[in-house]
Amino acid sequence: MSDRLSLTFQALADPTRRRILERLLVGEATVQELADPLPISQPAVSKHLKVLETAGLVERRQEATRRWAKIQGGPLKQVIMWTTEFQRLWDESFARLDALLEGEKRKQGRRRGRGGA
Repeated sequence: MSDRLSLTFQALADPTRRRILERLLVGEATVQELADPLPISQPAVSKHLKVLETAGLVERRQEATRRWAKIQGGPLKQVIMWTTEFQRLWDESFARLDALLEGEKRKQGRRRGRGGA
């Protein structure tokens, strides 16, 4: 998987990594701060951060002995742009379905009108 979009989806596929990203929405955090609420070790969080960093979703820096992470939005923007194309497809499909159902509703109304008069 070498393209950026595939790396992003691979990183987002894991629920632990999504939880880490949700936490980073609040702001920059240390590895320990990210590990505290999770049921995994600090080294495991570091491995998840490495995947997120490779995908470009997280930027990491070191300050003395602390490792900090912060979210990067660029890859998420690419996901949104890519999925928007599919949203258009669904919107068009739902619009056709709405038109079909409205036509059926009108037919039903005319049948009832003839039968009751």
